[in-house]
Amino acid sequence: MTDAAADGASAPAKGQVQGQAQESASLQDWIAVVAGALGALIASLDISIVNSALPQIQGEIGASGTEGTWISTGYLVSEVVMIPLAAWLTRVFGLRTLLLLCGGLFTVFSMVCGIAHDLPTMILGRVGQGFFGGALIPTAQTIVRTRLPPRQMPIGMTIFGLIVLLGPLLGPVIGGWLTESASWRWCFFLNLPIAGGLIALLLLGLPHNKSRLDQFIRADWLGIVGMTAGLSCLTVVLEEGQRDRWFESSFIVLLSVISVIGFIVLGIAQATVKQPVIKLRLMLNRSYASVILIIVVVGMVLYGILYVLPQFLSIIAGYNSEQSGRILAVSGIPAFLMMPILPLILGKAPLRLTVLLGLTCFALSCFIDIGLTAETSGDHFVISQLLRGVGQILAFMPLNQASVGSVPPEDAADAAGLYNMARNLGGSLGLALLGVFIDRRSEAHADYIGQAVTQNSDLAQARLAGQAAGFAATNGGDMGAANMQALTALAGTVRQQAMIITYSECFWILGIALIALMPLVFLLKAPPKRSSAAEMAH
Repeated sequence: MTDAAADGASAPAKGQVQGQAQESASLQDWIAVVAGALGALIASLDISIVNSALPQIQGEIGASGTEGTWISTGYLVSEVVMIPLAAWLTRVFGLRTLLLLCGGLFTVFSMVCGIAHDLPTMILGRVGQGFFGGALIPTAQTIVRTRLPPRQMPIGMTIFGLIVLLGPLLGPVIGGWLTESASWRWCFFLNLPIAGGLIALLLLGLPHNKSRLDQFIRADWLGIVGMTAGLSCLTVVLEEGQRDRWFESSFIVLLSVISVIGFIVLGIAQATVKQPVIKLRLMLNRSYASVILIIVVVGMVLYGILYVLPQFLSIIAGYNSEQSGRILAVSGIPAFLMMPILPLILGKAPLRLTVLLGLTCFALSCFIDIGLTAETSGDHFVISQLLRGVGQILAFMPLNQASVGSVPPEDAADAAGLYNMARNLGGSLGLALLGVFIDRRSEAHADYIGQAVTQNSDLAQARLAGQAAGFAATNGGDMGAANMQALTALAGTVRQQAMIITYSECFWILGIALIALMPLVFLLKAPPKRSSAAEMAH
């Protein structure tokens, strides 16, 4: 093993030998796993918990709709930068020290958000939350990989996978309930007691590792700067491009140029630096590369549904954020029902078959939702959400395990970072593409429907006359005003029907994307069954 590799493995090496030299993990190992899971929970919750409270937050801090989007974008930008840095920072500070720092500072910035009374303070708090929360998800995955023996790893991956899946689903429900019952500020204050439990568990479950601050000085700063510029600017472009009409905006053009330069610098660092900050060479592993490609597309579909479904429920069905959140949470029910058998599925079921079955269920859930109408309510989505929940569990869980199981233990932290970064970038890319698709297709459908609603259409004229008569009966017989109201109502109906058709097409496109992804599944390889002695040799 090279010196660098030894350094990379130094943080988890002791726990790894303790946990994997035995047939069963110790109590301390399980405390570490629970601590990692709790950290991943608060980080994944805070991605979505604020979305349901965003209108109230904007109103109280005096932010417009466009400005308010930076409350979410700031979190995503800083998180996507931190995630791939987590492995390197683990080698620098040691796993426990890094998690204590990130957990503590995540809580501090949560309190900054909770007491914010203006937009700059809120954005500062969200950027801090995203940056320090970004380390909590991949390190949770690393703890499972390095502290549990192969026989018990499916249990650990089940805990991790359930939290990563349920966090974004439960966030809108909890956020909506807190906002309606108390105040949006509790969406942030809620992190204080959870973080207290996290810190206590970290102190109990993880051993202290000596910091290697010399690695901080000798770091791949060229790669760090290039990656930070490339990822942060790309995320902003994907999140804000549709609102700013893409390359019609000089701001988006500038960020796109900086992003390209950043990735070029990152590529130079990968080719010239002995120990780059992120190990892109892991993509040479065919099985791992397949996992990354699959999770990018699955991330696109997952976050796309989390965007399209609430939009339909809000705009067409008239649901508020709490009601929409309950419908989204239905897909989490299979996770709880399947919890007792998930470790068995991960440990015994063929990897490729499980992922294929999951993607099939996921795709079918999308096709169920392509027949939307103006009368469609939340009840229509119950079956598709339940099937979607099964698909997510069967697809995500094996991919979580394969992402760190297909690489050597010393590369587990880097593999987890790239995996989680790919999922988030896939989500941002999916939302950007869906935003363009919805805008253009809804406009095209509105034009097409509008062509049929003309003075030569007897049906349209009859509808207008009926609506005008109804409006006239309520406004004192003013036919001029009644005719204008009838025209406005008809235009609204045209726009509504155009949006309904577009949302149906979105589900169709997302289902097709999942089907097109399936051939990649045959490139996956099941994680090797390592013996305890083999694990210790690393």
